[in-house]
Amino acid sequence: MRRTGPTNIVVRKLVRELRKVSNQNGARIWDYVADLLERPSRRRVAVNVSKINRCSSAGEYIVVPGKVLGAGTINKPVTVAALAFSQKAIEKILGAGGTVISIPDLVRLNPKGSEVRVIV
Repeated sequence: MRRTGPTNIVVRKLVRELRKVSNQNGARIWDYVADLLERPSRRRVAVNVSKINRCSSAGEYIVVPGKVLGAGTINKPVTVAALAFSQKAIEKILGAGGTVISIPDLVRLNPKGSEVRVIV
């Protein structure tokens, strides 16, 4: 069977945009995020806010190429970009003083990918 990639048109456009920005700016991190987003949906990443709390420091940019879930606690103000968020995760991140944005917004904000951490 031939591999076709994601069938969701939003994800396909995002992958295309990430590869383009990666080539223009020499930022390999966006190419890596595109590779993770091209996985089948059953292998896509799901990260809890407790893991974001453990693996990050205050004021950092975090990319989750999948969904952020609300299990655990977070007490650091971080900027989290992901494909999707649960309602509890949004409440906890905003309650800790952080921000919740989409991956394309983070790419526009930081096209070089400096000081961005990918959590899988």
